[in-house]
Amino acid sequence: MNLVFDFGAVLFTWQPALLLEQRHANWVAQHGGAHALAQAVFHHPDWEAFDRGTSEQSEVVLHTAHRLALPHEDVAKLVASIAPSLTPMPGTVALLERLVTRREEQQDLKLYFLSNMPVPYARTLEDLHDFIDWFDGGVFSGDAGHIKPEPAIYQLMQERYRLDPGRTIFVDDMQANVEAARAQGWQAIHFQSPQQLAHELKRWGL
Repeated sequence: MNLVFDFGAVLFTWQPALLLEQRHANWVAQHGGAHALAQAVFHHPDWEAFDRGTSEQSEVVLHTAHRLALPHEDVAKLVASIAPSLTPMPGTVALLERLVTRREEQQDLKLYFLSNMPVPYARTLEDLHDFIDWFDGGVFSGDAGHIKPEPAIYQLMQERYRLDPGRTIFVDDMQANVEAARAQGWQAIHFQSPQQLAHELKRWGL
């Protein structure tokens, strides 16, 4: 069995609206609320290009600051601070650790990751968090040139690691990404909490 984890909001905290509210309440007030501003910053083609690895960090800063009329220096600080602020979620990391132990007993279990992550963020997480080495492999969108939920990134993952779709379980907090995995023939779990994930995995004997 292959188990594939998303990173943001599954293994690492990622609450963009809260992040903006805590650090830039004045921006939030000017742009219709925290969720609206988070959508404008992180769910825009400018950010998607950064995620995909086709745009540099300096470019996403420049374009975002110009498009939303925000101070360039402050946007640069915000973007630079995100990777170090992605802290591990203890419950999911503990579950992953139990799965690593299970893998030692059950040789056909493999653990992978598939994450939308810009290149500089991916390298920072690799440097800061040793548990990423627990995985048998994985794909970051910035390295792949594709982002979820595009079919190409799932196909790349499948081909690179020779995954059997019917024996591959994908875990992601975004419903669109879950549905895209299912469209490739993968099994998939819509992540809501470590406890819910543990319960779901028991159904698969994990």
